[in-house]
Formats: sequence, structure tokens, C-alpha cells
Amino acid sequence: MNTPSQLPGFFSRLSIAFGAFFKSLGDAEFAARVRDDGIGPVAAPASAPAPTVAPAPTPAPAAAPLRAPSTESALQLLSLFQREARLIDFTQENLGAYSDADIGAAARVVHEGCARVLREHFSIEPVRSEAEGARLTLEEGFDAASVRLTGNVVGQAPFKGTLSHRGWRATRVQLPQLAEQHDARVLAPAEVEL
Repeated sequence: MNTPSQLPGFFSRLSIAFGAFFKSLGDAEFAARVRDDGIGPVAAPASAPAPTVAPAPTPAPAAAPLRAPSTESALQLLSLFQREARLIDFTQENLGAYSDADIGAAARVVHEGCARVLREHFSIEPVRSEAEGARLTLEEGFDAASVRLTGNVVGQAPFKGTLSHRGWRATRVQLPQLAEQHDARVLAPAEVEL
């Protein structure tokens, strides 16, 4: 079992996530295991009991109204990721015919383009200031929307645990304004070379 000092850092998790993403694309059985197990690409040892996740300590009101998402803004962001990083092209491509080196080179281009979009249109900061792997205590009344408890969660706050991910919070969002007649559903226009 991993100890806190052996927990992967952000870039290691990013590498693991990309590997699981590509393996899921190329291996239907692996993708089915990830979907059915709900635990991702690394299964817990057979002898270890499955971790349980308790509901958030401060539940949302039962009658809280739901907000409709802004479809146009989501489409605009997807369009920016396509324009700068060719993200849609990358995810729609059948990668089975490519070598891992080719996929890695393409992932670098996608990564750089996505990072450019995020830097240009968002300011993002960690939710928690502590270093990953740090021990911390969550007192009663902690913000359950900003901190998700995982592992063997029992009882009530205060909770003592190890920070496995600092989380992310957007502090600025600045998407370009759209012309009145702009069709946001066109994520990337077709190209015809003459």
C-alpha cells in the first residue's frame, strides 16, 4: 500500500491519466474495467478492503434549484481548445495505428495548446495552499464543495488526513465576446483547400 511519501505528485498523476486515457481508447476490456470498477486504471490489491466514501458532511439543501449550464460558453471553450490545441481532432482520432512515441508527441502539442488557452482565458489557483502529501485537519463546517473526502471516511469532523490533491479554483474567466449571429455549435469550420 502507498504511504503518503509515495503518493504521486501532480505531473505523475497527469502522466498516469494520459496513459489510462490512451489505454482506454485502445483497449475496450480495460475501458470496461475502469467504467465498471469506478476506481481507475490502478486496482486496489485483492487483500485490501475497498475504500468507502462517505457523503459530504454538509449536505446541500434538498430543494436547491438547479441552474442550467451556459451551453454557448461551454461550446466556445471547446472551440478554443480545438483552435489552439486540436483537442477534438486528437480525441476523435483512432490511436490504435500509432506508436506510443507518436501519441506522446501529439499529446505534447495538445498539452501546450490547452495550457495556452487556460493561461489566456483563466486565472487558476490551488484550492489548498499546503503541499501535496501534507497532513491536515478539517474542522467541523469545512467547505465540502472545495474539499472532497476519500478513503475510509467515518464519523464526524474534525477529520485528519493527507492532502492527495490541492484542487483548483478559477479566480478569473475571460472568454472572448461573440458576435450576435455567431453559431457556437460550429466548433471548427470545415476547411476546403482550393
